[in-house]
Amino acid sequence: MADAHYELPELAELYDVDGGWSEDREFYLRLAGTEPIDVLELGCGTGLIARAMARAGHRVTGIDPAQAMLDVGRRASDGDRVTWVPASAQDFQLDKRFDLIFMTGHAFQVLLDDEDITAALANIRRHLAPDGTFAFETRNPALPWEILFDKVDVLLTAAGPVPVEWTVLWRRGEFVRFDTRYRLAGGDRISESTLRFLPHDRVENLLADAGFEIRSVFGDWDRTAFAPETSREIIVVAGNPG
Repeated sequence: MADAHYELPELAELYDVDGGWSEDREFYLRLAGTEPIDVLELGCGTGLIARAMARAGHRVTGIDPAQAMLDVGRRASDGDRVTWVPASAQDFQLDKRFDLIFMTGHAFQVLLDDEDITAALANIRRHLAPDGTFAFETRNPALPWEILFDKVDVLLTAAGPVPVEWTVLWRRGEFVRFDTRYRLAGGDRISESTLRFLPHDRVENLLADAGFEIRSVFGDWDRTAFAPETSREIIVVAGNPG
């Protein structure tokens, strides 16, 4: 089951307002290159990047388990250029292989146990072209996310401002639990989330066990090398062994 801010239509409508275009999305758009290729985005949400890639001429499929997010993406500008599929990274089945498969928005962190990660990686590798690229990011657990996640913001929507509050409930080992409260005109909506924060060596071992070859690991969207103690992100670019 996806979190409420993905499943509830009134919250799914806020997703692009909350996120918007950003340097992480630019990273994946550039990773696709300029020549048309077959692209698969896992955990695509409303498909902000998927739709941008489709506009650039790529053949794009977007997969997400939250139907409300897919509905928003389908109705959005260039939504008709993307093939939308309701499924999870562990269980999607498509009759093609892709030149680029990617997960962003820290979607990798919703895979909460090794069984789910192993199943997702195996499924991704089955759908990856022989010379294809698999890329994703996960937050570096060395940082104090139990502090960084506690924040407030205001989303400026067409219907007026929507205050949002993030509150961390606990951090236990690799897991952080937090609530996101949206103060809507019709009443508050609360989305409960749990994310897993794996260290970079564990991420690399899981990829190696799944048969991937790691090509690059960055610590920021400007392609700065990953620094275990200070980098905010663990950005992985991998593929099939050469």
